[in-house]
Amino acid sequence: MFEDFERCYRAMQSKDARFDGWFVTAVLTTHIYCRPSCPVRPPHAKNVRFYPTAAAAQQAGFRACKRCSPDATPGSPEWNVREDIVARAMRLIADGVVDREGVQGLASRLGYSTRQLERHLSSEVGAGPLALARAQRAQTARLLIETTSLRFGEIAFAAGFASIRQFNDTVRAVFALTPTDLRTRARRSPGSPIPGVISMRLPLRAPFCPDNLFGHLAATAVPGCEEHRDGAYRRTLRLPNGFGIVALAPRVDHVACQLGLDDLRDVPAAIARCRRLLDLDADPDAVSEALMEDRALVAVVRKAPGRRVPRTTDEAEFAIRAVIGQQVSTRAARTHAARIVARHGKPIIDTAGGLTHVFPSPDELIELDPSTLGVPLARRRSLETLIRTLADGSLELGTGSDWTRARRQLLCIPGIGPWTVETIAMRALGDPDAFPATDLGVRRGAESLDLGNSPTALLAHAERWKPWRAYAVQYLWSTQDHAINHWPPEHAT
Repeated sequence: MFEDFERCYRAMQSKDARFDGWFVTAVLTTHIYCRPSCPVRPPHAKNVRFYPTAAAAQQAGFRACKRCSPDATPGSPEWNVREDIVARAMRLIADGVVDREGVQGLASRLGYSTRQLERHLSSEVGAGPLALARAQRAQTARLLIETTSLRFGEIAFAAGFASIRQFNDTVRAVFALTPTDLRTRARRSPGSPIPGVISMRLPLRAPFCPDNLFGHLAATAVPGCEEHRDGAYRRTLRLPNGFGIVALAPRVDHVACQLGLDDLRDVPAAIARCRRLLDLDADPDAVSEALMEDRALVAVVRKAPGRRVPRTTDEAEFAIRAVIGQQVSTRAARTHAARIVARHGKPIIDTAGGLTHVFPSPDELIELDPSTLGVPLARRRSLETLIRTLADGSLELGTGSDWTRARRQLLCIPGIGPWTVETIAMRALGDPDAFPATDLGVRRGAESLDLGNSPTALLAHAERWKPWRAYAVQYLWSTQDHAINHWPPEHAT
């Protein structure tokens, strides 16, 4: 979009917040870049340049606006819609792969050489992986400076900087302020209300309907590693350098987030995974516009615009839970998963609630005896095969996975059919066009909208919902009186 000057300039003139995150506006006379909705007076067109990312603007010599904080916006929804090399790379960079594994590690995950990857990213987003990772480190540092009382040395370590000097130099270059100045300018006094917990706001694009999103997470929560408490969805996290606990609560224009981590280096990954879990980088207007072209969906979309797709913080975990939940009730699926957590999960201390374990990794489940779960023999075999392929790496389900390849591999596992594959694609892989046509809730929702309930007919009708069929699923589910549609839960903890 940044290449369409007229469209970008109109968005900037109208201060349209819907475009925040899609591109940044750089002003040649001030050497500052802003979000499209920045409240300052729009500059003359001849003095404006548009860039696809903050990293590209920084690389061109511009610094962040002190008034609108252009880095503190939702990410571009484009990277969660596409499955090409650039989109996969952007998702992995957001998860902190460059800081942990370097550019070579990122390229290896994607099956490209570093030169090829550099070329693709520079061509499309205006910056290479190192510049993109640097911009992310700067944003993480700003967030921690302004919202916590951590010492600057701890913040530099948490944000991924190699040294205090690099941290100071980057903060000055990007924000034209020292870390001390940034903390002084913060609107509220630094310091988390809970010792050892990092509190922050996760930005999103309005409209935002939390009912099905948080309702689904609460209704399917596995005891021990997930819970609803005090108006928040809480869960344990498995992160690159340790474990953590997060509490997420919906607000009108953001999601309140409280993080407790074993290792501060996991801050960027934890934020990225929470945003992914809640689908916070979605473009609700684009979804609504497309779905309301079908008269059958107009009423349900208008009733609650801005529904998100509930996703996951751990793709392997979700796949295992999806197989366990085949052809059983939500309650039974939770019970089976809770047994696995209690027997194989890593214990964790939760002083603020009732969380007890982190969901076990595939490696930790290799010795699992499925006969202890009380599920049919065929499903036991499916579960054993899935765990084995995840553990040995022959099946990769992750932030940067190739959706088409993952679907094909999942279908090769005996006992895993289209419903399971599409459910995993929708909630674990993040494919916005995934569509479990045989799902009972989808079929009942379709029938209530006079679309019939035949999977074949429904698939044919759903062609008009592309590329947003996963969001159509949320609206079909919303027609049913089910716990997944209620937030806060009717029987709150």
